[in-house]
Amino acid sequence: MNSQFDILAGDLAGSNSSPVGRSGGVSILSTAYLGPIQYYSKLINYPTCIIEHCEHYTKQTYRSRCDIYSPNGIKTLSVPLIKRNHRQAVKDLKISYDVDWQKLHWRTLESSYRRSPFFEYFEDDLHPLYHNKKYDFLVDLNEALQQEILSLLKRKTNYSFTNEYHETYADADDYRNIISPKESLNSDPLFEPQLYSQVFETRHGFIPNLSIVDLLFNQGSRAMQYLV
Repeated sequence: MNSQFDILAGDLAGSNSSPVGRSGGVSILSTAYLGPIQYYSKLINYPTCIIEHCEHYTKQTYRSRCDIYSPNGIKTLSVPLIKRNHRQAVKDLKISYDVDWQKLHWRTLESSYRRSPFFEYFEDDLHPLYHNKKYDFLVDLNEALQQEILSLLKRKTNYSFTNEYHETYADADDYRNIISPKESLNSDPLFEPQLYSQVFETRHGFIPNLSIVDLLFNQGSRAMQYLV
């Protein structure tokens, strides 16, 4: 997965220039399982994104989980992992299939969004990723889903992957720990959630920054309007 931007990541880490903002430049993102709207807003709006593959795995983050809107409110879907030690790099994390989590995740997505305006429209595109293939590594699963989501959004983006870890980046906006279920959205002044119709909002109100699939299933081709 090496590219010219793998080299760029190392250059950025050693630079002394000031970071650039959303209007232009580079963002550093973690890998993400059906990442939240905030994540995709960075992926789409930054000219260049670098996705971290070499950091140590962090529990309870969007790297291996996503939040969706179920009939009972927020529902978290987590990908089970085979963890060898707490210092394991994200790129080396293997997925566990002791439980058929793919079937469970799809059933939950279906029960949560079957009544949404665009679930049936996108169903055939996403269904194979949960039924026709098992991915060994978390980053490969996340990448396959991300490519499919971007295709459904009809959006091409410029991103690559790290080949070494850097704690800080001087010439990039680092969102690896900012885009997190543990962080308030106030920690990201460049992201302001926009209201859109959700299936169960009459029961629980509007819930911001859920997985990108919530926006996609509810808004269809209009989803891009809420990302740019």
